[in-house]
Amino acid sequence: MADLRILSLGAGVQSSTLALMMERGEVQKPDACIFSDTMSEPKAVMDWLEWLKTQLSFPVHIVSKGNLRQETIDAATGIGKYKYVTIPVYTVNAETQKKGLLRRQCTSEYKILPVNKKVRDLLGLKRYQHVKKGTEVEMYMGISYDEVTRMRTNQVKYIKNVYPLVDLKMRRQDCINWMENYGYPKPPRSACTFCPFHSNEEWLHIKQNKAEWDEVVELDKAIRHGTKRPEDEIFLHRSCKPIDEIDFEKKDDQYNLFENDCQGMCGV
Repeated sequence: MADLRILSLGAGVQSSTLALMMERGEVQKPDACIFSDTMSEPKAVMDWLEWLKTQLSFPVHIVSKGNLRQETIDAATGIGKYKYVTIPVYTVNAETQKKGLLRRQCTSEYKILPVNKKVRDLLGLKRYQHVKKGTEVEMYMGISYDEVTRMRTNQVKYIKNVYPLVDLKMRRQDCINWMENYGYPKPPRSACTFCPFHSNEEWLHIKQNKAEWDEVVELDKAIRHGTKRPEDEIFLHRSCKPIDEIDFEKKDDQYNLFENDCQGMCGV
């Protein structure tokens, strides 16, 4: 029997469905939920999270490492303590036109680590205190059956990732149907407004909110020369063009980067 059961909570369809299934007793209830806030989610996501909290009888803890958007700008412009950009931006060499993709570290630093730190708090552990031998934490993840490539073994030895939706063979559409059958509203997609893994369709959706879109454009311009190689420029969009100059109505052939690279902590 696990010492602690935690739902790693996102605000998207799969994670919300899992949380509500737990509330209704269809899946083992957790001791608590943990949501890691990058302070860069769309307002609709944070509004949804506040609503979701009213539907759950178990605690929802909101943790944060900091403001990912502002810290990305600081890193790219050499301000403050942040020395490198952690989001997976696209690069292009001004001389050779060779394109690349920077390593994605934002999920680990702004999602996984804050959640794991809160798990230690809930276990009653102080800083640097060792975990008691035999301690086991079950970490429930909102990944659906059609996203099995996102399943991972937790890097923390005493934490075991559990995937109830995969066990139940529930796909994303099944989650949407479940929500509709019980009269729940459809959740928004959970991801940072400026995430480089957005499809053109998602960029177009972000663009509908002027305030959030203006922040995306500002960020895209601010990070342009944020690498250690002066001959490289970086962009939020895979075309390596300024985000405000792109026609998002054009056919998008980008494969699902969330499914292939993110681990269920965002983009659901």
